[in-house]
Amino acid sequence: MNDTLLMIFAFIAGLALGALFFGGLWLTVKKTITAKTPVVWVLGSFFLRVSIVLIGFYFISNGSWQRLMICLAGFIAARFIVTYLTKPVKKEVFHET
Repeated sequence: MNDTLLMIFAFIAGLALGALFFGGLWLTVKKTITAKTPVVWVLGSFFLRVSIVLIGFYFISNGSWQRLMICLAGFIAARFIVTYLTKPVKKEVFHET
């Protein structure tokens, strides 16, 4: 497979891993607000998310530090995307005078 194609795949895979990690974090935080045992949700989610991301990084890099860095760049880009998509919408308050 072409090196450029592998780098593009690594970046897209990093985006997917980041979306899974940070999207899962957002869902966990929302769930812990109403959960009876929030510590189970936080710890369980943490270990599951970290395990998936580390295994993903391992297989995507396949011993290449360049692919690992490109994948990490996609992971970090996904953080900004998920943060932007999940921020609360500010409602404007109209004051009549």
